[in-house]
Amino acid sequence: MSSVVKMGDTVKLHYKAKTADLLIFDSLTQMDPLVFTVGDGQILTAFENALIGMKAGEKKIINLQSDDAFGPYVEELITTVDKSELPSNLEIEKDQQLQIQQPDGQIILVKVIDMTDKDITFDANHPLAGKDIEFDIHLIEIK
Repeated sequence: MSSVVKMGDTVKLHYKAKTADLLIFDSLTQMDPLVFTVGDGQILTAFENALIGMKAGEKKIINLQSDDAFGPYVEELITTVDKSELPSNLEIEKDQQLQIQQPDGQIILVKVIDMTDKDITFDANHPLAGKDIEFDIHLIEIK
């Protein structure tokens, strides 16, 4: 067992994540800790890097700028589509999230941000794009 976190270690931790406006959007506290291998790319790179050198039992607060968290908000990821281009049996509501398959086969998550009788406007930005994030981390175990 490693005394401090290094790349390749499997870690178990609790965390609370919130935006700068104090909206808590994710929390793994007393139950169900997060377990992952540092460097596997399952978690935000900046989050993983902040764990390097931490000891089991240590607590740490990290602040990630939007570019290091979920990226900047990109206006070009907003698209308006004519309703006639969508399946007629598709029921869509404003603020609904949908999975859409791109021509290359990639599946992306979009949010319906506006609707008219003729058009639907989708936003393919991550819901937390453009937001700075604070993580309150409690490292439980290093393997």
